Amino acid sequence: MREIQFREALREAMNEEMRRDERIYLMGEEVAEYNGAYKVSQGMLEEFGPKRVIDTPISELGFAGIAVGSAMLGLKPIVEFMTFNFSLVAIDQVINNAAKMYQMSGGQFPIDIVFRGPTGAAGQLAATHSQSFENWFANTPGLKVVVPSTPMDGKGLLKAAIRDPNPVLVMESEVMYGDKGPVPESEDFVIPIGVAEIKRPGTDVTVVTFGKMVHVCLAAAEELAKDGVNVEVIDLRSVRPIDYDTVVQSVKKTNRCVFVEESWPLAGMAGELTYMIQKRAFDYLDAPVIRVTGRDTPLPYSSVFVEAFMPNPKRVIDAINSVMYRN
Repeated sequence: MREIQFREALREAMNEEMRRDERIYLMGEEVAEYNGAYKVSQGMLEEFGPKRVIDTPISELGFAGIAVGSAMLGLKPIVEFMTFNFSLVAIDQVINNAAKMYQMSGGQFPIDIVFRGPTGAAGQLAATHSQSFENWFANTPGLKVVVPSTPMDGKGLLKAAIRDPNPVLVMESEVMYGDKGPVPESEDFVIPIGVAEIKRPGTDVTVVTFGKMVHVCLAAAEELAKDGVNVEVIDLRSVRPIDYDTVVQSVKKTNRCVFVEESWPLAGMAGELTYMIQKRAFDYLDAPVIRVTGRDTPLPYSSVFVEAFMPNPKRVIDAINSVMYRN
């Protein structure tokens, strides 16, 4: 183990897999000459050359389509969106082509492709650059969607995504690229897609989340521990497929659940998890499941409104106190 930044962990994953398989290439805006908008691809052009690390025009629809076409011919593209807000320009390629081509071709065209880049709010970037679309893509059969919360998860999940024969979206947080954490040195280190992790064991209440909200929930759990409340924090890591078993077993133990996500409340991941909990653990619940989400509005530019919009430890603590009837 050694401590490295989130961006370095992602870079290691791509470097190791590109050395292993010459069919893999990286493409996106500023990934080559500029070393990546967030320096995730720093040094990759020098090692792999311009045929495998490719700067694209500002045309997400165009280069996503090229990537899908090349995957149909047996290559393994990694497509970096400078932000998943820009993936909306390419959403037809992701949802109508990447996700469906294998089935529509009767298995003739496997789409071995990764779409990756930052998701969610990253400060004062205003409404059109601060959105979380994990639930949008998770709604689509044919796609897999992972959202790492630590450098270790970033490397392990990205390597799994690159090796997976299906289209996988790796949705990262821009504000976490500089975060440091322990990462195994082994090139064989891979985290299976669809396996949640209990980031903090507990007995009193289950908090389920993913992505950068994991850190918000851990902060809330540490604060409540001072009052003797033992919170279990589960990081889904993958929102399609979802590790329902880990969540349900935890709820059967704690009898209470709070779900936390950054996206808007309507039709979010919280609704799916709440449905599955009531289906498989209804008789174990001692309180209704409560969700904590971003506010139901486009995110304004003002820093005051950003703070009011985002889930934070206080909101999570209030929700936990509510399901424990401590209010």
